[in-house]
Amino acid sequence: MDEDRKKGVQYWLESSEDDWKVANHLFEKGDYSYSLFFGHLTIEKVLKAIYASKLKETPPYTHMLVYLAEKVSLRMTGEQLELLETVTDFNIEARYPDEKFSFKKKCTRNFTEGYLIKIKEMKEWLLRQIQS
Repeated sequence: MDEDRKKGVQYWLESSEDDWKVANHLFEKGDYSYSLFFGHLTIEKVLKAIYASKLKETPPYTHMLVYLAEKVSLRMTGEQLELLETVTDFNIEARYPDEKFSFKKKCTRNFTEGYLIKIKEMKEWLLRQIQS
């Protein structure tokens, strides 16, 4: 891997890890909807690291996780793709006022904790894909 590509991949991975720390911090503080928003950013940035690594180009400006996974030809189960779709919704629901209020009500501690566990598992699986 050339030096510029390594730097690009490293940028996305470091940024993803920062977002994961924020997601966990927000969870600890009880800010559940934004915790899931940062969970989305975590997955998005790992996918962009894979994109930069495999396709040797700058990832597109998109928050659509399934689109990014398809662009890098990841072999994913239906369950994994469904999780990516759900996590993409967290990005939209946490940001836009029409969606935000109903999303906040849905984001109980248990709901959020369950999805953070799934996001962590997805993150770890995606990181293994960079190695292969």
